[in-house]
Amino acid sequence: MTLTADRLKHYAALPVPRYTSYPTAAEFSAAVGAGEQERWLRRLDGAEPVSLYLHVPYCRDLCHYCGCHAKAYRRDSVIDTYRMALEAEIGTVAAAARRRLKVSRIHWGGGTPSSLGAEGLASVVAVLERYFEVLPEAEHAIELDPRLVDASLAGALADLGINRVSLGVQDTDSLVQAAIGRIQPVEQVEAAFSGLRAAGIQAINVDLIYGLPLQTIKSLARSCATVTRLRPQRIACYGYAHMPHRRANQKRISAVSLPSPDERIDQAATVADCLASAGYKTVGIDHYALPGDPLLKAQEDGRLHRNFQGYTDDDCPALIGFGASAISHLADGFVQNEPDTTRYVHLAQEGLLPAIRGCRIGQAERLRGRIIEALMCNFTVDLDRHAPGEPFADELALLRPMISDGLVTLDGRCLRMTAQGRPLVRVVAALFDSFRQQTRGQFSLAV
Repeated sequence: MTLTADRLKHYAALPVPRYTSYPTAAEFSAAVGAGEQERWLRRLDGAEPVSLYLHVPYCRDLCHYCGCHAKAYRRDSVIDTYRMALEAEIGTVAAAARRRLKVSRIHWGGGTPSSLGAEGLASVVAVLERYFEVLPEAEHAIELDPRLVDASLAGALADLGINRVSLGVQDTDSLVQAAIGRIQPVEQVEAAFSGLRAAGIQAINVDLIYGLPLQTIKSLARSCATVTRLRPQRIACYGYAHMPHRRANQKRISAVSLPSPDERIDQAATVADCLASAGYKTVGIDHYALPGDPLLKAQEDGRLHRNFQGYTDDDCPALIGFGASAISHLADGFVQNEPDTTRYVHLAQEGLLPAIRGCRIGQAERLRGRIIEALMCNFTVDLDRHAPGEPFADELALLRPMISDGLVTLDGRCLRMTAQGRPLVRVVAALFDSFRQQTRGQFSLAV
C-alpha cells in the first residue's frame, strides 16, 4: 500500500527519540552516579581498546538554533579553568580504571572545542597520552566552527594527530544564517577546507540542518550544491528540533518563521536527492558519504553502529566521556557528568568523578537496544535472531497500521522498512522502546 500524504504527515509529526543510545538520556536518573561509574570503570577489560569523548561546552557566541550543552564565554580565564578541570578528570578516571587503557577513537565535541586554543588542546592531549595508550591507528576527530579555522589552527591540529574534522556549516544562505545567529560567508567555509587540506587533514565532514527558520526548498538545494562542490568525505543532515522550553537561546527563533511539517518532509527529501545527485551514498537516515568511505563498508557488512555522535563504524565496547554533561557508555550502563560547568569544575578539581546521573543496562535493555540499533542502522531486524522466544505481542499489534500504511513489511518475524518508510524508521524503532510512553513529549519530530 502507498503511504498517503495525510498519513505521512501524521507519522512525521510524532515526537520520537533520535536513538543515539538505548535507553535514551531521558531515562537517566540520580539513582546511578559516580559510585556506579567507578565500579564499572574498574571492570573494563584492559585488552580491549576504548573510545574517548571530550566535551568543551563553550562558544564565543551561542547560535540561536543550538540544542547542545553549550554556553557563551567572555573571559579566557574561564577556558583555562575548565581545561584544568578536564585534565583533572582524565587522571581521576584513569585511576578508577586501575590500568592504562588502550584507545582507538578520540572525539572532541562542543560547544567549540577549539575554544581551548592550540596550546590548550595540546595540553589536554598530553594528559590523555600520559594516562592512556593512544594506538597509532586511532581515529582522532574534532568538531570545528569553520569561522574559527585558520592555517595556524589547522597545522596545530594535524601536529596533535587529529585526522578527522567535522565542520558545522548548517546552511549557506545568508537570510537563514541571520535568522539562526550564525553569519558565515561561504568564503570562510572554503578557507577552512583549504587550510585543513593543506595541513594534511583530508577526512572532512560537514554538518547541515534542515527545518531552520526562513529555509526553503530552493535555498536548501543551493546549500547542498555549495557544500558538495567542496567534496567533504561525509555529510550529516539533521532536522532542527525547536524546543525553546528547554533551550533558552531558541526563544530567539520565532515559531512562525519555521517550515511547516509538510515543508520539513520536502526539505528532507530535497537533501537526499541533492546529495545523491552529487554522488553521495546514504548511510542510515541522516548521514551521507562518498563511495569507498568506511561507513559505507560497515553498513554493507552489518557493522554499522549508532552512538551520541551519530552513525559510526566504531566497534569499541566502551565509550568514556570527559567534560561537563559528557556521557559514558560502559558495559553495565550509562553515566552522565554534571552539566553545570561551575559544579563540574568543582567536582573535577576535588578529584571526584563528576557523574551525577545515569541508568543501568540489564538483559532486557540490551535486547531492545540491539533491535532498535538494527532498525536504525540496517532498516531491518529479525526478531527470532535477536530475541528468540520473546513474543512482542503489543509491539507487533501496534505495527499493523504501519504495515497497512506501507512503512514496513513483516515476513514471519522479520521486519523490513520499505523505501518510503525508511525516513520514518525512528517511529518503528519507538515501538520497541519500553520507556516511550512516559517521555515521548521530550523528543524532536520524526522528520
